[in-house]
Amino acid sequence: MCLSVPALVLRIEGDMAEVSVGGAVFRAGLQMVENVVVGDYILLHTGFAIQKLDERDAIETLELLKELNEAGNE
Repeated sequence: MCLSVPALVLRIEGDMAEVSVGGAVFRAGLQMVENVVVGDYILLHTGFAIQKLDERDAIETLELLKELNEAGNE
């Protein structure tokens, strides 16, 4: 099974972006997604943006992942 996570685009340099997932910062290739700008949410998979996300959907997914993590730590 493959997993991608929502990430907030913090900075863009050419076809690479600096993105944040839960406070951790990663680099992401933007070669597969068009018209990404700072402030967008993308789905991050193995170091690549695979699609843009609506902000509401991204935040909802991040909250669900946070709840799962907290439940697993009880």
